[in-house]
Amino acid sequence: MKRITFLLLTIPSLLLAQGNADTVKYWKRSGVFSANFSQVSLTNWAAGGESSMSGVFLMNYQVNYKKDSLSWDNYLDLGYGFLKNNKEDLRKSTDRIELNSKLGYKTGGNWNYAGLISFKSQFAPGYNFPRNDGDSYISKFLAPAYINVALGMDFKKDYISVFISPLTGKFTIVGDNNLSAAGGFGVDPGKKLRSEMGGSIRLAVKKEVVKNVTAQTKLDLFSNYLHNPQNIDVDWNFMLNMKVNEWLSANLITQLIYDDDVKILNTDTGHAAPMVQFMEMFGIGLSFKL
Repeated sequence: MKRITFLLLTIPSLLLAQGNADTVKYWKRSGVFSANFSQVSLTNWAAGGESSMSGVFLMNYQVNYKKDSLSWDNYLDLGYGFLKNNKEDLRKSTDRIELNSKLGYKTGGNWNYAGLISFKSQFAPGYNFPRNDGDSYISKFLAPAYINVALGMDFKKDYISVFISPLTGKFTIVGDNNLSAAGGFGVDPGKKLRSEMGGSIRLAVKKEVVKNVTAQTKLDLFSNYLHNPQNIDVDWNFMLNMKVNEWLSANLITQLIYDDDVKILNTDTGHAAPMVQFMEMFGIGLSFKL
């Protein structure tokens, strides 16, 4: 895991380092790292309450190449958060690894022929809470992992990008033996790979809405041509970054996911079924450009 994480962190830097002084001018890079932390300690506190601590670490990094009609956009998104109340076990609040690379060739106007490859996974094991003794993890690094390979057309203008692919391969990896045996994340029981063929659309927008306030959103849609094409997979991310000064910022982050192949246990009924997943997070803390 450490080796893979190191590669994910260094790929953009290695890309930028290639070439001589004449080629560096064709590269553009930008990134933001933020760390939010809070802590409460209570001893014999008459008003009641619990001691707690939490933290969230986020990093977004982009390395883009543009020369004549050729463009190459690379994007890395990492996030990890935790929380702990009193004597309870440490829990994670967010966990994300995403790497995207898109190669395009301009056809005229704002359209490009384009190919896209993306990778998504997580850093640490995840559990259902409240957690009982003996409860096993329900997810971990590379269980699941998603790899998408797509060919299509990309519309790029100002702060908007729309990638339309009628030919997309979606590969779901469940690298853990226990989760694979249980048929987790849509794979057949005992299998570690599920392959799907379909079409996809990716919408990406990043814009400074007012001074020092930047909104960024990314919507991924996928339809499997061969199995329930009407059940569209959705992955929608939104981030609002509010810069207080050079070092301080506030972030509002949301993510909505729906995948018809992912069954989630309903603790009220005891049955597993596809459900809409939603995460919202707000934090204030240290932030600086990379």
